[in-house]
Amino acid sequence: MKTVNLTCIGCPLGCPLTVEMDGAEVKSVTGNTCKNGDKYARKEMTNPTRIVTSTVRVSGGHLPVVCVKTATDVPKGKMFECVKALRDIEVSAPVSIGQVIVPDIAGTGVPVIATKNIRSV
Repeated sequence: MKTVNLTCIGCPLGCPLTVEMDGAEVKSVTGNTCKNGDKYARKEMTNPTRIVTSTVRVSGGHLPVVCVKTATDVPKGKMFECVKALRDIEVSAPVSIGQVIVPDIAGTGVPVIATKNIRSV
């Protein structure tokens, strides 16, 4: 058996978690003070995902870039591929919060959306 220590990010408490693994199977999670900790640890050990945040160039806007993020989590192993794909994207102003910038980033099926309004100049 393998023991892994994590800090939970499922709620603001930041509980220290201990996860007992048997190969790829989670055998137990301890240290959590709420159910979010158990859920977080199991997901982190078997299928880790992340929200990707970055910026995209904007032409004709009052700012040169717009902040963007994935609408939902993407597999952790696809993070760098997502960021690399965003490097070559440029959108035209105006841009609205929630606007889809890329409908399917890196083949994940997850859209990338704007998180800031950019007005035209």
